Amino acid sequence: MAADPEIPTGPVTPGAATPDSGALPDAVVVVSFGGPESPDQVLPFLEHVTAGRGVPPARLAAVAERYLARGGVSPLPAQVRRLARELGVALGDATSGPPVAHGFLHSPPFVSDVLAELAAAGHHRVVAVTTSPYGSPSSCRTYRLALAEGARRARTRASAPLSVRLVPRWWDRPAFLAAVADAVRAALRRFPAPERPDVRLVATAHSIPLADARRSPYVDELRTLADRLAHELGREPRDVDLVWQSRSGPPHVPWLEPDIGDHLRALADSGVERVLLVPLGFVTDHFEVIWDLDVEARAVADETGIHLERAVTPGTDPDPRLVQLWRDLVIETALAAPTGDEPDPTCSPACCVDDDLPRDIHHLSRAPR
Repeated sequence: MAADPEIPTGPVTPGAATPDSGALPDAVVVVSFGGPESPDQVLPFLEHVTAGRGVPPARLAAVAERYLARGGVSPLPAQVRRLARELGVALGDATSGPPVAHGFLHSPPFVSDVLAELAAAGHHRVVAVTTSPYGSPSSCRTYRLALAEGARRARTRASAPLSVRLVPRWWDRPAFLAAVADAVRAALRRFPAPERPDVRLVATAHSIPLADARRSPYVDELRTLADRLAHELGREPRDVDLVWQSRSGPPHVPWLEPDIGDHLRALADSGVERVLLVPLGFVTDHFEVIWDLDVEARAVADETGIHLERAVTPGTDPDPRLVQLWRDLVIETALAAPTGDEPDPTCSPACCVDDDLPRDIHHLSRAPR
């Protein structure tokens, strides 16, 4: 599909002041992955996630058992609802309160339904915030495609105009780094004081196929943030390991490595006794964080004799700095004037902006700082 020349992009100016209410969006939507909230929702959720990928039923059943072992409930939907509520409060303090909705990619309320409801209610200028701050085909691109398709369907269903503007990626904002660093400091206090300088810091993020990693800024963004985290904590650059978790897909397709379990075994073999996990690639303690780190990585640590702790993610019990960051992004995005149909300066042509990607929404971005 050719790019739509009527959908402009442009830079966002950081540090936007409180604007006149006429420049603000009619509504805001927080968009996230989704998850089941009862046992009967587990299989429909997994089937939606894997639709068209040819995943065998036995594999789905095995993953479903993990959810069912924890009550069939993902913590993510409740966490996103709370973030949306707190963002609404933060925006209300400055903007007379546009409504803040939430929608998911793979579970109700689906983002397309939420956008249709907003359009039908007369909200025609919407700003979207996603819980994925990094750039890759399986993160920002996926959300952008979902929002573009959702906006198209919403305009048809509601017979009303609708403009959706997506905030820029926010992995490099100082407020996010500060929130993560304080979570790490809090987790370090679980180790005896004399042991803390020797604790190995291991950042984790969702693995993606190597082909996607090579054509996106995903690894560079995470590596840069891990180095900044080390500096923030008074450690040397590259003092924070970066490893991967939650690999899926066919075994013959190469994904980012090393896996967190393999890395813990290698650390134990080298004599490391204390490890603090930092789920740097995640904003909330959703199911993959809990299962892959608190269950599977914990089992490896117990097996190898490592004292393992984990930092909480900043959106789980929402850090006020994260909420304030989202509030600032919404305001900046609403105020930004389109400057023409320019390519996104932080994405390679093959990643987030190419001829196959419909430009039905505004996606504003900044060069990394």
